[in-house]
Amino acid sequence: MINRVFFACLFLGLVTAGSSLSCKWMDDKFKQHNEETLKLLDTMANNSTNITEVEVTVPFPNHLYRQVSKSSAEDKLAFTVQVLEEVAALFEEDHSSASWEDSTVRNFLNIVNKQAEELLSCIGSHSHKKKNSQLYFKTEMYFKRLSDDVLKKKGHSAEAWEVIRKETKAHLMRAEQLASSLHTVN
Repeated sequence: MINRVFFACLFLGLVTAGSSLSCKWMDDKFKQHNEETLKLLDTMANNSTNITEVEVTVPFPNHLYRQVSKSSAEDKLAFTVQVLEEVAALFEEDHSSASWEDSTVRNFLNIVNKQAEELLSCIGSHSHKKKNSQLYFKTEMYFKRLSDDVLKKKGHSAEAWEVIRKETKAHLMRAEQLASSLHTVN
C-alpha cells in the first residue's frame, strides 16, 4: 500500500514537473540581465550627439503584446525569445553613424543573445518559431519594417538609430512585464 502511494506521488511529481514551464534562470537572472540592457541603452542615449527627431513610421506593436499576454506561458516565453533575437539582429546592422561606443553595443548584444539562449532552453525541444506561427510572422514583419522603414530609408543615420534605441527600450520593458507575469504562473 505504501509503495502504491509512493509511486503515485512520484508519478504525479514527475508529470507536474514536466508539464509546468519552470525555468530557474528566468526566475533568477532574466530581470537582472534586462535591467543591465536597459542601462546600456540609456548609456547609448547619453553618448548620442545632438540629433534631430525622426518621425516614427512604424507604430509600436502593442496589439502583439496584448495578444501574447493572453497566451500560454510557453507562448509568452517563445515570443520574448523572438523579440530578443529580432532586437539582436537589428543591432547587428551598421550602427557606425551612431555615436555609441562599440564596447557598449557588444555588451548589449552579448546580454540580449544570452537572454535569448537561456530562455530558449527553458522552452525545451519545441520549436519556438512553430508554436504560434501567426504571431511569429507578425513580429518578424514588425522588426523587418523597423529595419527597412527606419534604418535603411534613413541611411542608418544617428537619428534612425535613436528611434531604434527608443523602440528597443520599450520592447525590453514589455518583455520584462511578460516575464514577470510568468512568475505568478509558476
